Amino acid sequence: MGKTKAAKKSSQHKAEAAGDNGVSAPKRVDFKNDAKPATGNNKPPGLKPSPSMNTLSRLDREKVVIWRRPLDTLHYAVAELICLICEGLVGLLQYRIFLTLFSALSAVVTYAYVTPGPHQEYVGVIESKLLWWSWWVLLGVLSSIGLGSGLHTFLLYLGPHIAAVTLAAYECNSLDFPEPPYPDSIVCPSTTTGAAITLWNIVAKIRVEAFLWGVGTAIGELPPYFMARAARLSGNEPDDEEYREFLELLEAGKGNTGQMSLVDRAKAWMEKTVAKVGFFGILACASVPNPLFDLAGITCGHFLVPFWTFFGATVIGKAVVKMHVQMLFVIVVFSAHHVEQLLRLLEGIPEFGSMLRGPIEDFLAKQKKALHREPGTNVEAKSSLVSDLMGLLVSTMIFYFLVTLINGLAQSYHKRLYERTKAKSK
Repeated sequence: MGKTKAAKKSSQHKAEAAGDNGVSAPKRVDFKNDAKPATGNNKPPGLKPSPSMNTLSRLDREKVVIWRRPLDTLHYAVAELICLICEGLVGLLQYRIFLTLFSALSAVVTYAYVTPGPHQEYVGVIESKLLWWSWWVLLGVLSSIGLGSGLHTFLLYLGPHIAAVTLAAYECNSLDFPEPPYPDSIVCPSTTTGAAITLWNIVAKIRVEAFLWGVGTAIGELPPYFMARAARLSGNEPDDEEYREFLELLEAGKGNTGQMSLVDRAKAWMEKTVAKVGFFGILACASVPNPLFDLAGITCGHFLVPFWTFFGATVIGKAVVKMHVQMLFVIVVFSAHHVEQLLRLLEGIPEFGSMLRGPIEDFLAKQKKALHREPGTNVEAKSSLVSDLMGLLVSTMIFYFLVTLINGLAQSYHKRLYERTKAKSK
C-alpha cells in the first residue's frame, strides 16, 4: 500500500514538473455531467421547440377528411357552403347599380321566356345554345380548379366528343348533322354534299366547344392567383400547402439548384420564366399541357402581376394555342385510317392483343350503326365491355372529385373556426 501511494505521488510530481516546463500535461477524461447550460442555439439534447398554434391547427385540420371523421366532415362542409353563399350575397350588395341592372334584365328575359308568341322558336334555340356553351365552360372550370385535384374533363367529355364527331364525319361523309338531335347525339344526314372531309372542317365543327372549355380552364386558374395576391398585399401567409411550397421554392432557388429534384428544378424554372418574362412567359407555360401551371398562378399573384396580363395570357394559351394542339391530336388519332392502324397495333400485343381488339371493334360497330338511324328514334341499349369500363372510369373520377371537394370545404370551415377563436382571444 505504501509503495502504491508513493508511486501516485511520484506521477503527480512528474506531471506538475512537465507543466512547469511548458509541456502540456495529459488530459484527464471523466464522465461527470458538467454540460453547459442551454443558451441561445445550444439546446440540451432531446428538447425540441414546441409547434405553434397555427401548426397544431393545420395538423388537426388535415385529419378532417371523410374517411377519418365522416360526420364532422359532412357537417363542416355544409356549414362552409352556407357561409360562402351568405358571403357572396353580402358581397353582391356592395354593387347596387349592377344588381339593379341585372334584376331589370332578368325580369325582361323571364317575361320573354314565359310569354307565348312567335318569338318562342328563337327563345328555344338561344336557350339550348346557352346551356350547351355554359356546360363546356363549367367542365373547363372543374378540370383546373382545386390546385390539381380537379376533374379531368378533357379525357372524360371533350376528348370523347371530338372523337365522336371525327368518327361520324368519316362514316357519314358529312358534317351537316341534323339539329336536333345534335349536339346531344349524332345522326348522319339523309343526304350528303359529297364534299371531301378535311381535318380543318372537323376543327371548325367543334372549335366553339373546345374554346369555351379552354376559357373555363383559364377561369379555374384564378383562385391560386387571387390567394397569393391577397397574401402578398396583406402580409399574412395563408395556410395553403401549395403557397408554402412556393415560398420554400423561392428560398431554395436563391441557392444551389443542383441539389434540387427534377420536379423542383422544373418548378423553379417556370417560376423564374413567369416572373422575368411576364406576359409571354405565362403564354408559353399555358400553351402546353403543364401540370405545374398552378404554380404560375401563385407566382403571378405573389409578384403582383396585373390581372388582365395573367388572365389574358392564360386564355390565349389554354383556349387558343393548347386547345388547337389537343384537337388536332384527337382528330388525327381517330381518323378512319388511323383507327384501323391502331387496332392492328393492339392486335400485335402478345397474349392480350386479340382480347383487346374484339371488344373495341364491337363498340365501334355499334357506334357506326347508331349514326345511321332516323332522327328521333332511340338506339337499342346494349352494354359492351368498353362502354362499361368507360362508365366505371367516369363514375370513379366523379366520386373522387366530390370527395375532394367535400374535404376541402370541411377543412376551410375548420380554418374559419380557428380564425374566429384566435380573433376572440386577442
